[in-house]
Amino acid sequence: MTARPADPSETGALARLWYDGWQDAHAAILPPVLARAHTRASFAERMAAALADVRVIGPPGTPLGFAMLKGDELYQFYVASEARGAGIAAALMADAEVQLSARGIETAWLACAIGNARAARFYEKSGWHLARTMVNRLDTADGPFDLEIWRYEKHLARR
Repeated sequence: MTARPADPSETGALARLWYDGWQDAHAAILPPVLARAHTRASFAERMAAALADVRVIGPPGTPLGFAMLKGDELYQFYVASEARGAGIAAALMADAEVQLSARGIETAWLACAIGNARAARFYEKSGWHLARTMVNRLDTADGPFDLEIWRYEKHLARR
């Protein structure tokens, strides 16, 4: 499994994967106001805007997972539910770490929703450590929303 840059033709499929993954992982543990703000259209707009920073695994046109980078952050990370357990997450994580390191990032971070135990276990298995709890400011259609999250960090090998 090799990660590759996302193709603009995959924007819709990636937005659906992101929306479905967000619903699965977050809708039940985050405030309802965030669920209302995270519409299919909002995911499509955000994916289109960030596509240059997205890497995917899966056949062209039908991605099975993606990693989105933002500065020194592994900003978004999702694998389709039907593809879990196939090694896609590990391959995507390794690729994201290489991409961050290539940008000169020595310590990367990611936000994990408090209560998302499945993701937290995966991050820890991948060598990330819980650095602290912090408030992360999210941009929504209704304006900024402050959310307390677990901040995971990893020191990256120099490339």
